[in-house]
Amino acid sequence: MKKEVKTNLIHSLPILYLLLTIIFISGCATVEKKPPPVPAPKVEVPKEEVPVVKPKEEVPVAAPPKPAPPIPNTRVFPDFIALIAQEGDTLSSLADKYLKDASMDWFIADFNDISTLSPGEALIIPLKPYERGGLSAKGYQIVPVLSYHQFSKTVKNKMTVTEADFEEQMKFLKDDGYRVITLDQLFDFLDFKIQIPKKSVVITIDDGWRSVYDIAYPILKKYGYPATLFIYTDLITGGEKTLSWDLIDEMVKSGLIDLQCHSKTHRNLTILDKKETFPQYFESILENELKGCRSIVKRRLNRDVKYFAYPYGDTNHLVVGLLRKLGYRGAFTVKRWGNPFFIHNYRVNRSMIYGDYDLSQFRKNLDVFNRE
Repeated sequence: MKKEVKTNLIHSLPILYLLLTIIFISGCATVEKKPPPVPAPKVEVPKEEVPVVKPKEEVPVAAPPKPAPPIPNTRVFPDFIALIAQEGDTLSSLADKYLKDASMDWFIADFNDISTLSPGEALIIPLKPYERGGLSAKGYQIVPVLSYHQFSKTVKNKMTVTEADFEEQMKFLKDDGYRVITLDQLFDFLDFKIQIPKKSVVITIDDGWRSVYDIAYPILKKYGYPATLFIYTDLITGGEKTLSWDLIDEMVKSGLIDLQCHSKTHRNLTILDKKETFPQYFESILENELKGCRSIVKRRLNRDVKYFAYPYGDTNHLVVGLLRKLGYRGAFTVKRWGNPFFIHNYRVNRSMIYGDYDLSQFRKNLDVFNRE
Protein backbone atom coordinates (compact mmCIF):
# COMPACT_ATOMS: atom_id res chain seq x y z
CA MET A 1 0.00 0.00 0.00
CA LYS A 2 2.79 2.14 0.82
CA LYS A 3 4.29 1.34 -2.44
CA GLU A 4 1.06 2.30 -4.16
CA VAL A 5 0.97 5.62 -2.40
CA LYS A 6 4.56 6.27 -3.27
CA THR A 7 3.83 5.33 -6.83
CA ASN A 8 0.88 7.68 -6.91
CA LEU A 9 2.96 10.52 -5.51
CA ILE A 10 5.65 9.93 -8.03
CA HIS A 11 3.04 9.90 -10.82
CA SER A 12 1.55 13.08 -9.37
CA LEU A 13 4.80 15.12 -9.20
CA PRO A 14 4.64 16.53 -12.70
CA ILE A 15 1.21 17.85 -12.00
CA LEU A 16 2.38 19.47 -8.78
CA TYR A 17 5.29 21.14 -10.58
CA LEU A 18 2.86 22.45 -13.18
CA LEU A 19 0.56 23.81 -10.51
CA LEU A 20 3.38 25.41 -8.66
CA THR A 21 4.65 26.98 -11.83
CA ILE A 22 1.21 28.38 -12.63
CA ILE A 23 0.78 29.65 -9.13
CA PHE A 24 4.19 31.24 -9.26
CA ILE A 25 3.54 32.87 -12.59
CA SER A 26 0.13 34.07 -11.60
CA GLY A 27 1.59 35.24 -8.35
CA CYS A 28 4.15 37.26 -10.22
CA ALA A 29 1.46 38.59 -12.50
CA THR A 30 -0.76 39.59 -9.62
CA VAL A 31 1.81 41.24 -7.45
CA GLU A 32 -0.04 43.89 -5.47
CA LYS A 33 0.50 47.22 -7.13
CA LYS A 34 1.88 49.91 -4.95
CA PRO A 35 -0.36 53.00 -4.77
CA PRO A 36 1.04 55.94 -6.73
CA PRO A 37 3.08 58.18 -4.62
CA VAL A 38 1.24 61.22 -3.23
CA PRO A 39 2.70 64.19 -4.97
CA ALA A 40 4.42 66.58 -2.67
CA PRO A 41 2.49 69.82 -2.22
CA LYS A 42 3.63 72.52 -4.47
CA VAL A 43 5.60 75.08 -2.62
CA GLU A 44 5.41 78.42 -4.29
CA VAL A 45 8.87 79.63 -4.58
CA PRO A 46 8.67 83.40 -4.59
CA LYS A 47 10.02 84.87 -7.72
CA GLU A 48 13.21 86.55 -7.18
CA GLU A 49 12.51 90.25 -7.42
CA VAL A 50 14.68 92.17 -9.74
CA PRO A 51 16.18 94.82 -7.59
CA VAL A 52 15.26 98.38 -8.66
CA VAL A 53 18.37 100.29 -9.17
CA LYS A 54 17.80 103.71 -7.64
CA PRO A 55 19.66 106.60 -9.18
CA LYS A 56 22.49 107.72 -7.20
CA GLU A 57 21.40 110.46 -4.89
CA GLU A 58 22.93 113.75 -5.77
CA VAL A 59 24.66 115.64 -3.12
CA PRO A 60 22.33 118.60 -2.38
CA VAL A 61 23.68 121.87 -3.60
CA ALA A 62 22.63 125.03 -1.82
CA ALA A 63 20.04 126.80 -4.00
CA PRO A 64 20.68 130.45 -4.76
CA PRO A 65 18.58 132.75 -2.57
CA LYS A 66 15.27 133.75 -4.07
CA PRO A 67 15.15 137.36 -5.13
CA ALA A 68 13.11 139.58 -2.84
CA PRO A 69 9.63 140.33 -4.20
CA PRO A 70 9.62 143.62 -6.07
CA ILE A 71 8.47 146.63 -4.09
CA PRO A 72 5.32 148.02 -5.71
CA ASN A 73 5.84 151.43 -7.28
CA THR A 74 2.46 152.71 -6.14
CA ARG A 75 0.30 152.26 -3.05
CA VAL A 76 -3.15 153.83 -2.89
CA PHE A 77 -4.66 155.00 0.40
CA PRO A 78 -7.95 156.81 1.06
CA ASP A 79 -6.40 160.29 1.37
CA PHE A 80 -3.16 160.00 -0.55
CA ILE A 81 -1.06 157.95 -2.96
CA ALA A 82 2.50 156.86 -2.15
CA LEU A 83 4.74 156.10 -5.08
CA ILE A 84 8.28 155.94 -6.38
CA ALA A 85 8.86 158.19 -9.37
CA GLN A 86 9.69 156.36 -12.59
CA GLU A 87 11.69 157.41 -15.60
CA GLY A 88 9.71 160.00 -17.49
CA ASP A 89 7.49 161.03 -14.57
CA THR A 90 7.05 164.74 -13.99
CA LEU A 91 5.01 166.64 -11.43
CA SER A 92 2.61 167.67 -14.20
CA SER A 93 2.21 164.14 -15.60
CA LEU A 94 1.53 162.72 -12.12
CA ALA A 95 -0.98 165.50 -11.41
CA ASP A 96 -2.71 164.73 -14.68
CA LYS A 97 -2.78 160.98 -13.94
CA TYR A 98 -3.87 161.02 -10.30
CA LEU A 99 -5.55 164.41 -9.85
CA LYS A 100 -6.96 164.66 -13.41
CA ASP A 101 -5.46 168.14 -13.79
CA ALA A 102 -1.89 168.74 -14.97
CA SER A 103 -1.98 172.30 -13.62
CA MET A 104 -2.22 170.85 -10.09
CA ASP A 105 1.49 169.99 -10.18
CA TRP A 106 2.00 172.64 -7.46
CA PHE A 107 -0.29 170.64 -5.15
CA ILE A 108 2.20 167.75 -5.20
CA ALA A 109 5.28 169.99 -5.18
CA ASP A 110 4.14 172.03 -2.16
CA PHE A 111 3.28 168.95 -0.09
CA ASN A 112 6.64 167.31 -0.76
CA ASP A 113 8.56 170.61 -0.59
CA ILE A 114 10.18 170.07 -4.00
CA SER A 115 10.32 171.93 -7.28
CA THR A 116 11.57 169.13 -9.56
CA LEU A 117 11.27 165.34 -9.64
CA SER A 118 13.91 162.64 -10.18
CA PRO A 119 13.46 158.91 -10.99
CA GLY A 120 13.51 156.78 -7.84
CA GLU A 121 12.32 159.60 -5.62
CA ALA A 122 9.67 158.68 -3.05
CA LEU A 123 6.61 160.88 -3.33
CA ILE A 124 3.25 161.50 -1.66
CA ILE A 125 0.32 162.68 -3.77
CA PRO A 126 -2.43 164.12 -1.53
CA LEU A 127 -5.96 163.46 -2.75
CA LYS A 128 -7.58 166.14 -0.56
CA PRO A 129 -6.68 169.68 0.50
CA TYR A 130 -4.19 169.51 3.34
CA GLU A 131 -3.77 173.22 4.22
CA ARG A 132 -7.06 175.06 3.81
CA GLY A 133 -6.56 178.75 4.40
CA GLY A 134 -2.82 178.28 4.14
CA LEU A 135 -2.65 177.60 7.86
CA SER A 136 0.31 175.81 9.41
CA ALA A 137 2.03 175.55 12.78
CA LYS A 138 4.44 178.28 11.71
CA GLY A 139 1.91 180.87 10.55
CA TYR A 140 -0.45 181.53 7.66
CA GLN A 141 -0.39 182.19 3.94
CA ILE A 142 -1.00 185.64 2.47
CA VAL A 143 -1.76 186.38 -1.18
CA PRO A 144 -0.34 189.55 -2.78
CA VAL A 145 -2.58 191.32 -5.31
CA LEU A 146 -0.63 193.58 -7.68
CA SER A 147 -2.21 196.68 -9.18
CA TYR A 148 -1.03 198.30 -12.46
CA HIS A 149 -2.44 201.24 -14.42
CA GLN A 150 -0.59 202.32 -17.56
CA PHE A 151 2.30 200.97 -19.63
CA SER A 152 4.74 202.57 -22.04
CA LYS A 153 7.53 201.58 -24.40
CA THR A 154 9.98 204.00 -22.81
CA VAL A 155 8.29 206.62 -20.63
CA LYS A 156 8.43 205.91 -16.90
CA ASN A 157 6.52 207.72 -14.16
CA LYS A 158 4.69 206.83 -10.97
CA MET A 159 1.61 205.41 -12.70
CA THR A 160 3.32 204.13 -15.86
CA VAL A 161 5.47 200.99 -16.02
CA THR A 162 7.76 200.48 -18.98
CA GLU A 163 7.49 197.46 -21.23
CA ALA A 164 10.97 196.29 -20.21
CA ASP A 165 10.18 196.56 -16.50
CA PHE A 166 6.87 194.72 -16.86
CA GLU A 167 8.61 191.95 -18.80
CA GLU A 168 11.29 191.71 -16.12
CA GLN A 169 8.70 191.52 -13.35
CA MET A 170 6.67 188.80 -15.07
CA LYS A 171 9.84 186.83 -15.76
CA PHE A 172 10.83 187.13 -12.11
CA LEU A 173 7.47 185.67 -11.04
CA LYS A 174 8.03 182.68 -13.30
CA ASP A 175 11.68 182.11 -12.41
CA ASP A 176 11.02 182.40 -8.67
CA GLY A 177 8.18 179.88 -8.68
CA TYR A 178 5.16 182.17 -8.23
CA ARG A 179 1.78 181.02 -9.50
CA VAL A 180 -0.58 183.64 -10.91
CA ILE A 181 -4.16 182.82 -9.94
CA THR A 182 -7.56 184.27 -10.88
CA LEU A 183 -9.93 186.32 -8.73
CA ASP A 184 -12.30 183.37 -8.48
CA GLN A 185 -9.48 181.21 -7.10
CA LEU A 186 -8.50 183.96 -4.67
CA PHE A 187 -12.02 184.27 -3.30
CA ASP A 188 -12.49 180.52 -3.08
CA PHE A 189 -9.36 180.58 -0.93
CA LEU A 190 -10.68 183.48 1.17
CA ASP A 191 -13.97 181.62 1.62
CA PHE A 192 -12.04 178.57 2.87
CA LYS A 193 -13.20 176.44 -0.06
CA ILE A 194 -9.94 175.52 -1.75
CA GLN A 195 -6.21 175.34 -1.26
CA ILE A 196 -4.04 177.43 -3.56
CA PRO A 197 -0.30 177.34 -4.35
CA LYS A 198 1.91 178.58 -1.53
CA LYS A 199 3.40 181.26 -3.76
CA SER A 200 0.17 182.57 -5.28
CA VAL A 201 -0.14 186.09 -6.66
CA VAL A 202 -2.92 188.01 -8.44
CA ILE A 203 -2.42 190.57 -11.24
CA THR A 204 -4.91 193.42 -11.74
CA ILE A 205 -4.89 196.41 -14.10
CA ASP A 206 -7.11 199.47 -13.51
CA ASP A 207 -8.94 202.02 -15.66
CA GLY A 208 -8.82 200.88 -19.33
CA TRP A 209 -5.89 202.44 -21.14
CA ARG A 210 -4.88 201.34 -24.65
CA SER A 211 -1.39 200.36 -23.42
CA VAL A 212 -2.97 197.38 -21.69
CA TYR A 213 -3.69 195.86 -25.09
CA ASP A 214 -0.50 197.05 -26.82
CA ILE A 215 2.07 196.23 -24.11
CA ALA A 216 0.78 194.29 -21.11
CA TYR A 217 -1.49 191.83 -22.90
CA PRO A 218 1.23 190.34 -25.20
CA ILE A 219 3.55 189.82 -22.22
CA LEU A 220 0.78 188.19 -20.18
CA LYS A 221 0.08 185.86 -23.13
CA LYS A 222 3.77 185.00 -23.36
CA TYR A 223 3.82 183.75 -19.77
CA GLY A 224 0.25 182.42 -19.73
CA TYR A 225 -0.69 184.65 -16.80
CA PRO A 226 -4.34 185.52 -16.11
CA ALA A 227 -5.10 189.11 -15.11
CA THR A 228 -8.17 191.12 -14.18
CA LEU A 229 -8.99 194.39 -15.93
CA PHE A 230 -11.02 196.79 -13.74
CA ILE A 231 -12.53 199.40 -16.05
CA TYR A 232 -14.47 202.54 -15.42
CA THR A 233 -16.84 202.54 -18.34
CA ASP A 234 -16.75 206.27 -19.16
CA LEU A 235 -13.09 205.81 -20.22
CA ILE A 236 -13.84 203.13 -22.81
CA THR A 237 -14.09 205.36 -25.86
CA GLY A 238 -11.78 203.65 -28.33
CA GLY A 239 -9.59 206.74 -28.58
CA GLU A 240 -5.87 206.86 -29.28
CA LYS A 241 -4.99 206.20 -25.63
CA THR A 242 -8.04 204.27 -24.44
CA LEU A 243 -9.43 200.84 -25.00
CA SER A 244 -12.41 200.08 -27.20
CA TRP A 245 -15.06 197.50 -26.43
CA ASP A 246 -13.82 195.43 -29.35
CA LEU A 247 -10.29 195.27 -27.95
CA ILE A 248 -11.62 194.39 -24.51
CA ASP A 249 -13.80 191.67 -26.02
CA GLU A 250 -10.79 190.21 -27.84
CA MET A 251 -8.75 190.03 -24.64
CA VAL A 252 -11.61 188.59 -22.60
CA LYS A 253 -12.29 185.89 -25.19
CA SER A 254 -8.65 184.76 -24.95
CA GLY A 255 -9.44 183.39 -21.50
CA LEU A 256 -6.55 185.30 -19.91
CA ILE A 257 -8.26 188.62 -19.19
CA ASP A 258 -11.15 188.84 -16.75
CA LEU A 259 -13.29 192.00 -16.95
CA GLN A 260 -14.65 193.63 -13.78
CA CYS A 261 -15.86 197.05 -12.62
CA HIS A 262 -13.99 200.13 -11.38
CA SER A 263 -17.15 202.31 -11.33
CA LYS A 264 -18.69 204.36 -14.15
CA THR A 265 -17.03 207.74 -13.74
CA HIS A 266 -14.16 207.02 -11.31
CA ARG A 267 -15.55 209.38 -8.68
CA ASN A 268 -14.52 208.92 -5.06
CA LEU A 269 -17.34 206.86 -3.59
CA THR A 270 -16.83 208.10 -0.05
CA ILE A 271 -17.09 211.86 -0.63
CA LEU A 272 -20.13 213.94 -1.46
CA ASP A 273 -19.64 216.38 -4.31
CA LYS A 274 -20.16 220.05 -3.63
CA LYS A 275 -23.84 220.95 -3.51
CA GLU A 276 -24.72 217.24 -3.51
CA THR A 277 -27.29 216.19 -0.94
CA PHE A 278 -27.04 212.85 0.78
CA PRO A 279 -30.04 211.42 -1.15
CA GLN A 280 -28.39 212.58 -4.38
CA TYR A 281 -25.08 211.05 -3.29
CA PHE A 282 -26.79 207.79 -2.38
CA GLU A 283 -28.62 207.67 -5.71
CA SER A 284 -25.42 208.44 -7.64
CA ILE A 285 -23.40 205.76 -5.89
CA LEU A 286 -26.05 203.07 -6.13
CA GLU A 287 -27.53 203.65 -9.56
CA ASN A 288 -24.68 205.25 -11.47
CA GLU A 289 -21.38 203.89 -10.15
CA LEU A 290 -22.23 200.43 -8.86
CA LYS A 291 -25.23 199.37 -10.92
CA GLY A 292 -24.43 201.49 -13.98
CA CYS A 293 -20.96 200.05 -14.61
CA ARG A 294 -22.21 196.50 -14.34
CA SER A 295 -25.21 197.02 -16.61
CA ILE A 296 -23.04 198.64 -19.31
CA VAL A 297 -20.62 195.69 -19.31
CA LYS A 298 -23.56 193.31 -19.54
CA ARG A 299 -25.06 195.24 -22.44
CA ARG A 300 -21.79 195.64 -24.35
CA LEU A 301 -20.18 192.23 -23.88
CA ASN A 302 -22.86 190.09 -22.25
CA ARG A 303 -20.53 189.52 -19.30
CA ASP A 304 -21.53 189.28 -15.65
CA VAL A 305 -19.56 191.37 -13.16
CA LYS A 306 -19.05 190.26 -9.55
CA TYR A 307 -15.91 192.09 -8.34
CA PHE A 308 -15.29 195.80 -7.80
CA ALA A 309 -12.18 197.96 -7.40
CA TYR A 310 -12.79 201.16 -5.44
CA PRO A 311 -11.64 204.33 -7.23
CA TYR A 312 -8.63 205.62 -5.30
CA GLY A 313 -9.01 202.56 -3.08
CA ASP A 314 -11.51 204.33 -0.80
CA THR A 315 -14.67 202.81 0.63
CA ASN A 316 -16.99 203.06 3.61
CA HIS A 317 -19.69 201.01 5.31
CA LEU A 318 -22.41 202.36 3.01
CA VAL A 319 -20.58 201.41 -0.18
CA VAL A 320 -19.74 197.97 1.22
CA GLY A 321 -23.38 197.46 2.18
CA LEU A 322 -24.56 198.43 -1.30
CA LEU A 323 -22.10 196.08 -2.95
CA ARG A 324 -23.37 193.24 -0.78
CA LYS A 325 -26.97 194.13 -1.62
CA LEU A 326 -26.20 194.15 -5.35
CA GLY A 327 -24.61 190.69 -5.15
CA TYR A 328 -20.95 191.59 -5.69
CA ARG A 329 -18.73 188.88 -4.28
CA GLY A 330 -15.86 191.13 -3.21
CA ALA A 331 -14.08 194.45 -3.64
CA PHE A 332 -10.53 195.84 -3.59
CA THR A 333 -8.72 198.71 -1.92
CA VAL A 334 -5.14 199.81 -2.57
CA LYS A 335 -3.87 199.12 0.93
CA ARG A 336 -0.39 197.68 0.54
CA TRP A 337 -0.24 194.20 2.05
CA GLY A 338 -1.04 190.60 1.21
CA ASN A 339 -4.32 188.86 1.99
CA PRO A 340 -4.81 186.09 4.54
CA PHE A 341 -7.91 183.93 4.31
CA PHE A 342 -9.57 186.01 7.02
CA ILE A 343 -9.34 189.35 5.18
CA HIS A 344 -12.64 191.21 4.76
CA ASN A 345 -14.02 190.23 1.34
CA TYR A 346 -14.95 193.84 0.56
CA ARG A 347 -11.67 195.32 1.74
CA VAL A 348 -9.15 193.12 -0.06
CA ASN A 349 -5.65 194.59 -0.14
CA ARG A 350 -3.75 195.49 -3.32
CA SER A 351 -0.21 196.75 -3.80
CA MET A 352 0.23 199.38 -6.49
CA ILE A 353 3.30 198.81 -8.65
CA TYR A 354 4.79 202.15 -9.55
CA GLY A 355 6.81 202.89 -12.66
CA ASP A 356 9.87 203.94 -10.70
CA TYR A 357 10.18 200.59 -8.89
CA ASP A 358 13.28 198.54 -9.52
CA LEU A 359 13.18 194.76 -9.18
CA SER A 360 14.16 194.78 -5.49
CA GLN A 361 11.25 197.15 -4.69
CA PHE A 362 8.93 194.99 -6.76
CA ARG A 363 9.96 191.93 -4.75
CA LYS A 364 8.99 193.63 -1.48
CA ASN A 365 5.35 193.37 -2.56
CA LEU A 366 5.46 189.60 -2.96
CA ASP A 367 5.40 188.28 0.61
CA VAL A 368 3.37 185.07 0.71
CA PHE A 369 3.64 183.97 4.34
CA ASN A 370 3.19 185.61 7.70
CA ARG A 371 5.06 183.92 10.56
CA GLU A 372 3.40 183.78 13.96
